[in-house]
Amino acid sequence: MTPTTLDFSGTEASVFLIEDDRELRSDIEHLLCSAQFKVYPFSNPKEFLNANTSSIPAVIVSDMRMPEMSGVELQAELLKQGRTTPIIFISGQSSDHQIISAFKEGAVDFLLKPFSWKALQNAVTKAIERDILQMKTIAHKKLLNQKLAMLTLREHQVFDLLLAGCKNQEIAEKLHLSTPTVKQHKSSVLDKMNVKSVSELFTLATTKIEVVSSDLSG
Repeated sequence: MTPTTLDFSGTEASVFLIEDDRELRSDIEHLLCSAQFKVYPFSNPKEFLNANTSSIPAVIVSDMRMPEMSGVELQAELLKQGRTTPIIFISGQSSDHQIISAFKEGAVDFLLKPFSWKALQNAVTKAIERDILQMKTIAHKKLLNQKLAMLTLREHQVFDLLLAGCKNQEIAEKLHLSTPTVKQHKSSVLDKMNVKSVSELFTLATTKIEVVSSDLSG
């Protein structure tokens, strides 16, 4: 089946930059701003954690080795809070353990200094697209669940059998109902799910969200 396609060309993306080196932080901020990203610079993880950083779509670009809290510790704290903003780590020197741990916990990229500006820009663009995909998938699932909550128990049974490919007569036999009753439940399911056919119902229930790869970096 054809997946749902979402076009986010022109989307303004936020980058939360955490870097304790003032000069490097300024250089990265300038680079990303010139690439049309909205950058919020922070000198340390605690400053970032205390700020209101709920923008969507967004990515965190963080140094790995910082005095008060390392990148891995920041990542652990974000996961503890249930925050899933993609993270890109940058570091001049990191142990294999730190790198493995970062990726294991969901980091989307790890750039060793000195890295090219193009590499950083590409990594940020991919992370933003990942966040868009993540947020739209969550929104789609929430909408689907809201519609499913409107169904009665019997309508849920009919819904499941329709998705399994069962015809009206098969559903009637499985649920010990008359065919006219099945047709009535089926009509109610389609109405509550706001679709016109079983094929549309199947698409709604099984769709996979995709993001059109666009030049988010301008």
